[in-house]
Amino acid sequence: MYKFDYLVFIGRFQPFHFAHLQTIQIALQQSREVIIALGSAQPERNIKNPFLAEERQKMILANFSAEDQARIHFVNIIDVYNDQKWVEQVKQLVNAIIESRSHVGLIGHFKDESSYYLKLFPEWTMVELESLKESMSATPMREAYYEGKIIESAFPEGTIQFLKTFQDSEIYKQLQQKYRAQDSSNLI
Repeated sequence: MYKFDYLVFIGRFQPFHFAHLQTIQIALQQSREVIIALGSAQPERNIKNPFLAEERQKMILANFSAEDQARIHFVNIIDVYNDQKWVEQVKQLVNAIIESRSHVGLIGHFKDESSYYLKLFPEWTMVELESLKESMSATPMREAYYEGKIIESAFPEGTIQFLKTFQDSEIYKQLQQKYRAQDSSNLI
């Protein structure tokens, strides 16, 4: 018996690492279904957001069994620099998936001040993961990646395979050039 019908996990997953995997595994233990809200889902690439939403979905799902994949849903959250509009967007997309009268929760952890958004959904029961207090940051992982390295100890196998394949792409080379130039603009 699950504690929740749905648990929502919000993140950018740029890229998907072990702390993300652990969070989803816990969510799958506690909830019948998991909704992953992919942030920064607009179709733009830059050194902070190198992977498109569809690519992140593939990267994430590559780390789960077919049985678990069937319980994972995605919603794509476009960056809106207005908390009220952003919250409305998240709720609207989540509500399009859930069944009425469902018990919905939000899973995550307050790693720093950027996690304030977890407090913006008081109607969803918060599942705070204390075990992730010393969790990973994707920023140094991306930086190493642009330097040609994959920190394999930080990533599950599905992510490693995705990153290796992506390294062979022209898009990776363009992002690598932007990183070296410290150019945060979008790829054209």
